[in-house]
Amino acid sequence: MSGEDAPAQQQNAVDQKQETKPADEPKSEPPKTESAPAGAAEAAATPAAATEKAPEEETFTYRALVLTGYGGYDKVKLQVKKGKPALKAGEVLVRVKACGLNFADLMARQGLYDRLPSPPVTPGMECSGVVEAVGEEVTDRKVGDKVMVLNRFGLWQEVAAVPASHTFLIPEGMSFEEAAALPVNYITAYMMLFDFGNLRPNQSVLVHAAAGGVGIAATQLCKTVKDVTVFGTASSSKHETISEGGVTHAIDYRTKDYVEEVRKISPKGLDIILDPLGGSDTHKAYNLLKPMGKLITYGAANMLAGQKKNLIAVAKNWYHQFSIHTLSLIQGNKSVCGFHLGYLDGETELISQAMSTILDLYKQGKVKPRIDSTWHLEQVGDAMRKMQERNNIGKVILTTEPMPEEEKKEEPKKEDKKEDKKKEDKKKDDKKKDDGKKEEKKDDKKKEEPKKEEKKEEEKKEEPKKEEK
Repeated sequence: MSGEDAPAQQQNAVDQKQETKPADEPKSEPPKTESAPAGAAEAAATPAAATEKAPEEETFTYRALVLTGYGGYDKVKLQVKKGKPALKAGEVLVRVKACGLNFADLMARQGLYDRLPSPPVTPGMECSGVVEAVGEEVTDRKVGDKVMVLNRFGLWQEVAAVPASHTFLIPEGMSFEEAAALPVNYITAYMMLFDFGNLRPNQSVLVHAAAGGVGIAATQLCKTVKDVTVFGTASSSKHETISEGGVTHAIDYRTKDYVEEVRKISPKGLDIILDPLGGSDTHKAYNLLKPMGKLITYGAANMLAGQKKNLIAVAKNWYHQFSIHTLSLIQGNKSVCGFHLGYLDGETELISQAMSTILDLYKQGKVKPRIDSTWHLEQVGDAMRKMQERNNIGKVILTTEPMPEEEKKEEPKKEDKKEDKKKEDKKKDDKKKDDGKKEEKKDDKKKEEPKKEEKKEEEKKEEPKKEEK
């Protein structure tokens, strides 16, 4: 990541503000009467149009998730915006049905992702929905089309104005949730494996976070090539699922050294390694490559530790940042590639080609997004927590469908339960303290008893002396 994108970010922030302005409706003249002079009719047209336009602008509202500042899960808030987003030439207005949650969104919340403009801003790189309006110069999309969308940001909301070139028609039979899960993960995995990796039969691939969105996409794509061996890292509870999905050798990175485990099975090393971790893990990946092997690094997940930015984790990641001399690459016969889909937003043709191939594979039944869970916009904090704590297997989805009233009522109950639990814990702690004090008193009493006995013994000894006197 670099700061070179700052001017572009500022410009996009300005563009976003312009997009949220209410759309100008075409002015309609009131019916003319024969007795009214032409000048009077023209004069009456303007106020009439204004009165017709104002109610629509005032009544059109939509909900949007807004990153209000950098920090914890509570920094992403659900807000209501007024006014229909204005369409520029070449854009379409999409009524959003589902949104995808990505690791980049978690990093953006902490201020670690430079492709998102400064807060306040609506995150969201992918979504699915229905075209509701079409701007000028748009010829390949029409109202009613079901589409998936890929954009730099701004898709975690109920309606979004986006370039038509950033939309892709949803195939027959694909759900809105699946469509929202497809663009970022599958394009990333496809371009890394085939454009950079040149994956061929009988090769070996290491996929980190094999139970995540990119991990599952990469595994499925590897299985489209004959006899590819897939090594996948994930916690042991996810091994059964990823093995069923196509991972040949599942490795528990929490309890075992994945480098040693790979070497046991493939002493010469691997052909392709997909590295989303960064830091010291990139060094390990490079050393695991066999001659003519390819390391493709596409993230820095090791920088993410806890809800808020962890400066120690960030510093540690940068301290262990991988760097290599070109002479070492020549002598090692290895290659190192970097991939970042966020910086390819201008390469429309390249992305469209990849998406076309992916959709063909979907129609053939060779790839299919796995949905881990679906959350309402109101539950975005819980959705982010699940992903950040690595508790998901597959894609975490946000739905724009309003949360049912019954579920909303249950939310306070959960808080009440938490309060009750705190009270119970406090009671238990108080009881432990009381029990501890009682035990201390008993101990003191036990210590005093020998002293009393000694005193009695001394008194007995003194009694004969008194009698002698």
